[in-house]
Amino acid sequence: WCIGSSPARPPPRRRPRAPASPSSLVLLAGTRLTLPGKTSLLFQFAINRATESGRGVVFICRKGRLENSPPFLSHGIDPSHSVLQRIHIKYVEDDEGIRKYFAAFHLLDSFPAAVIVDDFADFFSERSCQQRYGNARARDLAVIRMLALCQNAITHANAKLGTPGSCNLLLSDVHQGDTPRSLFIYKRWISSIYTIQGDGLGSYILKSINSSECGSKGRRAKYSIALQYLVLEHIGYA
Repeated sequence: WCIGSSPARPPPRRRPRAPASPSSLVLLAGTRLTLPGKTSLLFQFAINRATESGRGVVFICRKGRLENSPPFLSHGIDPSHSVLQRIHIKYVEDDEGIRKYFAAFHLLDSFPAAVIVDDFADFFSERSCQQRYGNARARDLAVIRMLALCQNAITHANAKLGTPGSCNLLLSDVHQGDTPRSLFIYKRWISSIYTIQGDGLGSYILKSINSSECGSKGRRAKYSIALQYLVLEHIGYA
């Protein structure tokens, strides 16, 4: 994100192996009312990474969701801009599609600068998870296993590239209440977590919920899509 990333911290001892660097795995969470702003921010992240690295970015999503809620681009970026040619859209319909992609990630000839999975949790249906695992927390188990697979893939890519953070994973999630349903799971695997909230006037507040990053103050940024463009209005601390 343009608002920076937290410095690396040693992982808790209970973890079986060192995770990917904190800046490599990021979560953006918001309610369904923030879908246009959320998707726009994901695309801006993809544009930033493709521009900075000169490499490709993979954007994983459902086809219908993207077509029904296309992103707003920042001023000066139109659909014909050359940087968008390096953003590769991959359509999947369930968690099996995500699993197959990351299971073969280590076989890629070259690694993308980032992989973005929009509406990550929506790919895990209660019914299919129950059929697969057959216990009361089947969906949570499926999410945990997928996060472990994703983290392993990104860690492998960064080890091969030789620079921590050269390959990023950005997940987005939507939720009904104030926080994602699986927030306690995400915190186990992801160090950089942001929430997005609408102000009802066409603007969105992006805020870090990692309280340890900036003492008692969290980083935040305000974006607007009121003029059909994604515009950064303000950046600072809450």
